[in-house]
Amino acid sequence: MVNLVIDGKNIEAEAGTTILAAARENGIVIPTLCHHESVEPSGACRLCVVEVAKGTRKRIVTSCIYLVEDGIAVDTKSERVLGVRRLVLELLMARCPTSEVIKEMAAELGVAPEKRFRPDKDKGKCVLCRLCVKTCEDVVGASAIGFSFRGKDKIVGPPFVEDSAACIGCGACAYACPTGHIEMALGSGGSERKIWGRTFKMAACSVCGRYFAPEDQLQYISNKTGVPLKDLAVCMSCR
Repeated sequence: MVNLVIDGKNIEAEAGTTILAAARENGIVIPTLCHHESVEPSGACRLCVVEVAKGTRKRIVTSCIYLVEDGIAVDTKSERVLGVRRLVLELLMARCPTSEVIKEMAAELGVAPEKRFRPDKDKGKCVLCRLCVKTCEDVVGASAIGFSFRGKDKIVGPPFVEDSAACIGCGACAYACPTGHIEMALGSGGSERKIWGRTFKMAACSVCGRYFAPEDQLQYISNKTGVPLKDLAVCMSCR
């Protein structure tokens, strides 16, 4: 076990735990956009920065990827920390001016609506956090989406911005997206699901008749697990 101090509170955490995890386990809130318990942290959004004091040295680190150390003192709300977070939020508001999630986080930190950075008009609500990509790769295993282009033109989506044959329409990417950038909609009374420019036929539960999952997703699960497709044709409520 490792002993450290976070915001003046003595904390004991298991070695290998990140500062973010240790803080949350002890009721200390650190904001983040790119973190999800189901995938490995990447430190992409930089909102979870904290100030770590080790001996006489203090530095700003990313708490979701920085592991706890014996004897360190962590400040999650120092002026340096808040200054970095405010700057990050200003940049995110300029990139995604229509994102309500980012606006709310900015308001909580007192970031004024007046922006000193020119807002983008073509980035939607995507902050390039990579959560959707990692979820598709690591959790689902489909690897249907990724990043295309470079620099300011980088976007997330199917390869070459074309319909992806690997996509199974599961919607895990949309659920993982922290800003609501990925749009997923139902059509034809729930018998269709639309995502990434494709339309997927939904399967109806063999018991209650409710549409509950894309047929492509059930076929994918059947192929991966060996479970007969007919055994998967029952929704969670009827199992």
